[in-house]
Amino acid sequence: MTKLVADIGGTNMRIAIADGINAISNIRKYQVTDYASPVETIEAYIKETGIERPTHVCLAIACPVNGDQITMTNHSWSFSIEQSQKQLGVEALFVINDFTAIALSVPFLTNEQKIQLGGESAEVNKPIAVYGAGTGLGVAHVIAHEGKWIALGGEGGHVDFAPNNQQEAEVLSFLAKEFGHVSAERLMSGQGIANIYRALAAINNAAEKELEPSEITSRALANSCSVCKDTLDMFCNLMGSFGGNLALTLLTQGGVFIAGGIVPRFIEYFVNSGFRQRFEAKGRFEPINKKIPVYIVTEEQPGLLGAAAYLAQNL
Repeated sequence: MTKLVADIGGTNMRIAIADGINAISNIRKYQVTDYASPVETIEAYIKETGIERPTHVCLAIACPVNGDQITMTNHSWSFSIEQSQKQLGVEALFVINDFTAIALSVPFLTNEQKIQLGGESAEVNKPIAVYGAGTGLGVAHVIAHEGKWIALGGEGGHVDFAPNNQQEAEVLSFLAKEFGHVSAERLMSGQGIANIYRALAAINNAAEKELEPSEITSRALANSCSVCKDTLDMFCNLMGSFGGNLALTLLTQGGVFIAGGIVPRFIEYFVNSGFRQRFEAKGRFEPINKKIPVYIVTEEQPGLLGAAAYLAQNL
């Protein structure tokens, strides 16, 4: 039995062989614009690596997964799961959402694949929360059931943004004039960093009204721009408040995991920010959140590992 896994985004498709839970090999990366479909890309991978034709495949893909027809949000690929299975000649082809895959990876991560940020030890088989700031704000929970881990997907990134002080209320007011509904994702994402900066720049009459997220982060880390530093501080604080909300929503005593591509770029700054204080600042329930550990996922391929975990648990 040869198990193949793939993580498909709007730019790249990463493919690997699943050797078991938290074990993958033969990782290759392909640009999705170079191929007509996932099937064509997998065929190229098989030819390039010389592996046996897989018997079971799991694709983690950056779009909603509802029914047989899959249509990507940020790329032109649209395909049938059933037809793709026939074209590949495999026994089974599973397709799951990419953030579902990331969520499924976290119960199996080792200490070398994550960094703990406060709290006590995670409790065994208790619910887990996962969220990740990247292009958007992904949110999921993971629960243990009959010896398996099940990911509960959702659209938690689009809940209302809730300010916790006057400065955040002013940012909300600024962004509401532009967006109407201001979701958490409008502030906790790559574009969210730019949105916070625009709001603070306007409030503080800064000379530069707009900057790219990468430039904001660089200036904040270099401490060369007070508005940029305030922006990154607010981002870290909001991630703390939001993560603390997730912890209470499902009482995630198994831990809260931060994935996504943004936080790993400035882990030391994040660890020393107001994140943990805001995570715990839940009034009467502060003693509960004080005990819940937070982990930053440092593993580079959580989507592939999650797809491998899905296969391992479902075969």
